[in-house]
Amino acid sequence: MATGQTGRVLVVIPAFNEAGSVGTVVADVRDVLPLATILVVDDGSIDGTAAAARAAGAIVARLPFNLGVGGAMRTGYRFAERNGYEVAVQVDGDGQHDASYLPQLIDAVSQADVVIGARFAGEGDYAVRGPRVWAMRVLSRVVGRIVRAPLTDVTSGYRACSRRAIKVFSHHYPAEYLGDTVESLVIAHRAGLRVAQVPVAMRRRTTGLPSQSLLGSVTYLARACAALGFALIRRWPVPEEAT
Repeated sequence: MATGQTGRVLVVIPAFNEAGSVGTVVADVRDVLPLATILVVDDGSIDGTAAAARAAGAIVARLPFNLGVGGAMRTGYRFAERNGYEVAVQVDGDGQHDASYLPQLIDAVSQADVVIGARFAGEGDYAVRGPRVWAMRVLSRVVGRIVRAPLTDVTSGYRACSRRAIKVFSHHYPAEYLGDTVESLVIAHRAGLRVAQVPVAMRRRTTGLPSQSLLGSVTYLARACAALGFALIRRWPVPEEAT
């Protein structure tokens, strides 16, 4: 945990209308990483997200309108690059990501550039039920083959990135739906970055309902395949500093 102890870690929390949970998330991160910088990117919220984040001690970047997780994270990566952070970690603002796993994610950055906190790798009892299960399995196998790494959870947003990945993502992080997860892994691979995962236990969703229907799963997989296709055909220039 040398990086965390020196304070060169930036924790980015993209948040859209998360006033009821973001303060607790910031406090949990602070308990685990007291020297890290915490940046909440308020993604066009219309509630008290920004005020709750500031009250909890986070730096807040407010976007004028909702860009989605990808747009919010690109803001975070640009902040990380401009301020010289060695590691950037994404933690969702809804409380599903367990901050106690942050040290493991950060430690793994010494061996890989993008480290995924994987929900389906033997840690905890988090499960996805219904037709969506096979859609996620197929997607993980395909992306794993492309990036040449055994992956079980390519749609997880709980991630840590090295300085090299920060430089790439600050310029080329996708904002489309699922691009911030699936497409970003292909971008990392094509930029010569190594992708890996560590098992984490994920807290269960407390608000909203994930799609479980056959139609919802087919739509999910189709969108993911579209994101994957864009990643494979686009030309992604890589900054010289990251090569």
